[in-house]
Parts: sequence; C-alpha cells; structure tokens
Amino acid sequence: MSTETTKPTRHIINPTQNGAHKAMLEVKKADFFYGSDQALFGVDFVMPEKKVTAFIGPSGCGKSTLLRCFNRMNDLIESARVEGTILF
Repeated sequence: MSTETTKPTRHIINPTQNGAHKAMLEVKKADFFYGSDQALFGVDFVMPEKKVTAFIGPSGCGKSTLLRCFNRMNDLIESARVEGTILF
C-alpha cells in the first residue's frame, strides 16, 4: 500500500465567463491554514451578483471555512491565515 498523500485538485467555478452577470465576489488562488494544517487548496471562485448561490459538498470539505473567510471570522483565530485574494 502506498502512503503518499495527494493534494486535492483545484476547482475553478466561473459562472460569469460568458459575460452574463457582473461578479459580486471573486476568490483567486485562496489557501487557508489553521497553523500548519491546510484546509483550503487553491480555491478560484466567482459569485455573480443577483443570483442565488449554494455551497454543496461532503462534511469536512471546507464549505464553512470558505464562508468564514468571506466574513473575516477566521481573523479571530490566532493561528489562522489566508493566502490569495478575496474581492467584493
């Protein structure tokens, strides 16, 4: 058995590619760390304005961590840090 771990693949979600809607929120290459433990890996995401957006995924995949990054709630955690860009 191999004990190698693989880095998760990057997910790029861009519903505004065809110019249908302006972006309300944009995330570029966001990584999130709790101390030395990485919780988010290279997230690229565009949320169009005036559209309903849902975060769906299995437990532990980073949905709440990403939402906490939007609200800057992770700033209250001393060992937490975000790398990349989050634009409103």
